[in-house]
Amino acid sequence: MVQFSAFADEVSSDFKEQVDFLVAQNVRYMEIRFVNGKNIIYLDKNELKEVKRLLDQNGISISAIGSPIGKVRIDDDFAVHFDKFRYSIEIAQFLEAPFIRVFSYYPPEGKNIDLYRDEVIRRMQKKVDLLRDSNIILVHENESHIFGHSAEKCVELVSAVNSPKLKLAYDPANFVWGDNITNNIEQCWPLMKPYVIHVHIKDWKLGSKDIGCMPGSGDGQIKELLSELKVMNYSGFITMEAHLKTGGQFGGDTGPELFKEALTITQKLCDETGLEYN
Repeated sequence: MVQFSAFADEVSSDFKEQVDFLVAQNVRYMEIRFVNGKNIIYLDKNELKEVKRLLDQNGISISAIGSPIGKVRIDDDFAVHFDKFRYSIEIAQFLEAPFIRVFSYYPPEGKNIDLYRDEVIRRMQKKVDLLRDSNIILVHENESHIFGHSAEKCVELVSAVNSPKLKLAYDPANFVWGDNITNNIEQCWPLMKPYVIHVHIKDWKLGSKDIGCMPGSGDGQIKELLSELKVMNYSGFITMEAHLKTGGQFGGDTGPELFKEALTITQKLCDETGLEYN
């Protein structure tokens, strides 16, 4: 059985409204990203305490920390970025989140990120080393223009690090938007499947630049993905990330009505494929 989660910052920038929306939709998990306009890793300790209070008060748990870790150029100051990663671990522990979502770096201006493979792996290894004595797992999301933009590169990364603390988050829409792949279930899923422990539900139509589409109506093969999850007896989270009004490098906007519709459609697709959910 899968658990529904949501990037509720797509509903509203106001954190209380995010929580209220999830309660109204009977969604008990949030992939926490922006809180009152600030990414979760930029909140101070007092702000985090208020976040935890609202979550506990409303029975909402955190499925993952939607961090932007690794979503910087590889020639940026790594020491500063690594300090933010350390803090993201503290946040995950405080909010009792099992996963931290991460990325694998953009190249310097005019360069190819593949040239920096060894440095990407070194940095990821340094991150997982910090998690050795924790229950937290990093989930790397496939994303355009970073090292792990393709299924092959995602697998190369996790295979090279070879740690139970680094797994994959699967985002079908990012393959459509970034690499023009419309058959990700045939081309990408078989490669990544052994390492996937987290899934984002976002659909996209080939050629669309900055807006997603309702799950199942685009080229992301959402229904086929849910069927695959059924076959493998997947029991993790599926996180709604619709991008139905806008979508960008660090987040998106959907609004409550469209988000509710996307959730309802995804639940219907789960019913059609026999994928049980909570």
